[in-house]
Amino acid sequence: MIHADGGAPPAGGLTHLDEQGRVRMVDVGAKPVTLRSAVARGRVAMRPETLRELAAGTVPKGDALAAARIAGVMAAKETSRLIPLCHPLPLTSVRIDIRADAGAGAVEIEARVETAAATGVEMEALTAVSVAALTIYDMCKAMDKEMVIGDIRLVEKKGGRSGHYRRPGEPEPNP
Repeated sequence: MIHADGGAPPAGGLTHLDEQGRVRMVDVGAKPVTLRSAVARGRVAMRPETLRELAAGTVPKGDALAAARIAGVMAAKETSRLIPLCHPLPLTSVRIDIRADAGAGAVEIEARVETAAATGVEMEALTAVSVAALTIYDMCKAMDKEMVIGDIRLVEKKGGRSGHYRRPGEPEPNP
C-alpha cells in the first residue's frame, strides 16, 4: 500500500509491506520458536440424500470422507506453496475431523494444526479446511451440484506474541 506521501505505512501498519509500501514476506528470523496451534472450521451444505450417502460411505467415487481428510492434511503441508506470503513451517501435527450434521444438512469440518515455529499456523488450518471441503464437493458433485461450501473461519489460535484467541460463540474445539 503506497500512501499519498509515498512513504511507509504508519507505525502498527500492515506487516506485509516494506518501507516503500511494496509487498514482502515478513521476517520472522528474530522471533522465538514457540509451540503454536490453530483450529479452523467450515462446512459443506448438501441435499439430505447426498449427506446420507456421504455418512454411510456409499458415494459412488469412493470413501469421500477419507479422501477429504487426506486432502486436508496435504493442503496444510503445502500452504506456503499456495499462499504467496506464508512461511514454510515444520508442522508437527495435522488432524482433520469431519462429522455429518443431518439437522443442518451439512458436513462440519474441523482442522487442528500444530507446530513449533516462529510464526503461527492459522493459514495452514484454514487451508486444510478449504481443501477438505473442496474434496468433498469433488467426490459428491455427480450426485449434488448444488452443494455450498462456506463458514470457513478461524476458531482458535494459541502461541506466539499475540497469545490465545478464541472466536466467541464457537463450541469447544475437538481435543
